[in-house]
Amino acid sequence: MSWSRAVLTALAVCALLLAGSAGCGSGDAHAGKGDRVSPSPVGKVLDNTDGQGRHYREVDKKGAPEVGIEVEPDAADDSWDVTLTVHDFRFSPAGVKPVAVAGRGTVRLLVDGRTVARLRVPEYHLAADLVPHGTHHVTARLYADDGTVWAVHGKPVQSTADITESAPQATPDGSKVSSSSSSSTPVQGSK
Repeated sequence: MSWSRAVLTALAVCALLLAGSAGCGSGDAHAGKGDRVSPSPVGKVLDNTDGQGRHYREVDKKGAPEVGIEVEPDAADDSWDVTLTVHDFRFSPAGVKPVAVAGRGTVRLLVDGRTVARLRVPEYHLAADLVPHGTHHVTARLYADDGTVWAVHGKPVQSTADITESAPQATPDGSKVSSSSSSSTPVQGSK
């Protein structure tokens, strides 16, 4: 009779082991084909935050995403055309899960530190009323899909262009022309 008790105990232990191992693993490992979500965390979330309180996500400089910005005046309506250049970064489509995936996310466009747009494409038309008379800083900053800021060496991955909107000037024929200029400067953390 003791051998049957030993067999039942062995079967119970096997059943517990099998049930326990079935729950192991990551739910992200079964993501759909298009999701390609990494089962491991990306980078390290830092205590540093941007102006809106979003934490920085530190990644190694090698292979880190980069962004460049070019802002040109649009003479047709006194607005500005913004063009971004990205490397090791791809824009996320709308509706993706709020999970950080290496080199993927959105770009926030800021004018003088205030967010004016969240971009999923590399072009944007900046309305004239967002850039009144004077000099302004237009910044493109990279964000992961979970809302963290991509960072390298503790600094956000971003690029800034300085633009100047001058007061309209009268021309000899009486019409008014606005004078605008821009220059671009990458900020540490990007090239």
